[in-house]
Amino acid sequence: MNQFENDTETDIGNLFGNPHKCILFNDDHHSFEEVVAQVILAVKCDYSNATALTMAAHTSGSAVIFTGSLERCEFVAGVLEKIGLATAVEEA
Repeated sequence: MNQFENDTETDIGNLFGNPHKCILFNDDHHSFEEVVAQVILAVKCDYSNATALTMAAHTSGSAVIFTGSLERCEFVAGVLEKIGLATAVEEA
């Protein structure tokens, strides 16, 4: 992967300004599969990566699912929040 390709944890926005992170909190109101599906939509990753990210939030109570520009992290959080998932965006 080169520096310009997007993955589930980084964003080209990191090269400009302070990087931020999007945190997903464990959820007891949605099925595991619902959360996985929303993570796929939010961070544009495959099923395997989304499952690992969801499992990390499930077992630890929260997980950083994306790191990048503030704007991109807010976008990711917004997609997750569309179904009522709890998120936070913080400086990395």
